[in-house]
Amino acid sequence: MTRSAALYPRDGRRDLTGDDRARYPGAGVLWCRRPDGVPQKAAAAWLIGTASTVMLNAHNFRNRQLETTRPVGHCYFQIGGRNYDFVAESLRLGVAADATRLHITDDWALLRLARPADAPRQPVPGAAPDLSTGDLALPVTLVAPGGHQNYRGDSSLEACTLRRIDPPTEGGIRRARHDCNDGYGGSGSGVFDESGRLVAMQSASLSMNSRHAFDIEFHYGSALLIEGELLDALRQAQREDTTPQAPSQAP
Repeated sequence: MTRSAALYPRDGRRDLTGDDRARYPGAGVLWCRRPDGVPQKAAAAWLIGTASTVMLNAHNFRNRQLETTRPVGHCYFQIGGRNYDFVAESLRLGVAADATRLHITDDWALLRLARPADAPRQPVPGAAPDLSTGDLALPVTLVAPGGHQNYRGDSSLEACTLRRIDPPTEGGIRRARHDCNDGYGGSGSGVFDESGRLVAMQSASLSMNSRHAFDIEFHYGSALLIEGELLDALRQAQREDTTPQAPSQAP
């Protein structure tokens, strides 16, 4: 796959603007240091609920067999042009205590920042998405603050469609299959409905090295809905946070 190739023949991605960042607050980037110490962009991440809570994918730190791939201390969160370290021991993974593998629906993690971020944050959804399991055609926007390796810009936004909601699995969370373009670096991107409400977080796409038409069974993107144990964990983090908060920006 070349750096300029989209996942699908249709590529509607464009760069994020200042207005986009105001509409989708909390959009940040996870940076991690390579073995030689040089920082590199790793994935999207979201400041959500409180000024110290970051939501991102568990696979940034664990592989499918749940083996540690990098320590939290090698990474930091960037938002609004500033860098923030994590409290390494605050890592909460979406996987169950007895899990042996990482799945799409438990591919989430929460981390606490060592100091509150001076940036607008994404509000925790008031309720789980009101979406029925099965096929659908829901217009959404994929917001990728970390961009994609196969896109020219540092960040991107694309109007696309949720095509199917799978039955709930790990943690009572459902997978959403979509036709949004994806690329390496796009993990953790936010999926928003037409009202600007966060409904899902990108996890992974099938056939990342292929460029052909969307196929609901063999060539699609996977996001996990903000519901079940993830939504419970976000609410708990909000209740437990004692840092003085500036108001979040509701959509």
